[in-house]
Amino acid sequence: MVRAGFVLAVMLCFGADVRADVKLEAVDYRHGEVQLQGFVAYDDGFQGPRPGILVVHEWMGLGEYAKQRATQLAQLGFVAFAADMYGKGVYAKDHQEAGQLAGTIRNDRTLMRGRIQAALEVLKNNPRVDIQKLGAIGYCFGGTSVLELARSGAEVDGVVSFNGALGTPMPAKPGAVKAKVLVCHGAADTFVSQEEVAGFEQEMREAGVEYRLVQYPGAVHSFTVKEAGRDPSKGMAYNDEADRQSWNEMLHFFQALWGTPMIPVAGQSGGEAGRR
Repeated sequence: MVRAGFVLAVMLCFGADVRADVKLEAVDYRHGEVQLQGFVAYDDGFQGPRPGILVVHEWMGLGEYAKQRATQLAQLGFVAFAADMYGKGVYAKDHQEAGQLAGTIRNDRTLMRGRIQAALEVLKNNPRVDIQKLGAIGYCFGGTSVLELARSGAEVDGVVSFNGALGTPMPAKPGAVKAKVLVCHGAADTFVSQEEVAGFEQEMREAGVEYRLVQYPGAVHSFTVKEAGRDPSKGMAYNDEADRQSWNEMLHFFQALWGTPMIPVAGQSGGEAGRR
């Protein structure tokens, strides 16, 4: 829920003119021999460095959804980089192909960590980014990816997983994780069991990680994605309230890290946050 006293503070620290002039630009980069293409989103009207946030796509690949989320973050004053985990132009044609693409990387956590670290370097090298204020968010497969980024000990302040798988064959080592962690999870998610949730929490405690896990009653997998439909019996479905609450939870998480008053208007969902 939006906390009292923050709603009217949206973007005021950046001056009186709060009209967003967001740019979305393709950025080619590499990880080893693999050519990748991400998209950086930023408000061209802002002056000076600002916090940078990676946005990691769901299992279909880097498409319009991740770009939309990056754009929303840019409208709120961040520089957002929608990372590419599969390869330039690679986007699954169906869920079967998505499973194969995601599985190749998910089954090699060293590869996963290297691929997202390559995206982090792109973000860090953007001249608009304050490299002392770095974060990452991810959806589904992307949520798993940002948790692996944190486990790797990467120099990021915080990561946020939405609907991500929480288990790992490479658990966090005590004292190695520098990032704070927020997990936004559907309490009725049948893809990620409560046993996996409990295992994740035990891992975080044993590694000394500062984390917060929020479960949304009645929400199943893909609760932030409108294209998933609204039938929870299918295992993947959009949930307006969980989407709105989790987006606000994420913004408060980053505000606590960086002190930036970028808070959505009360009543807006994550799918609408930041639009004017």
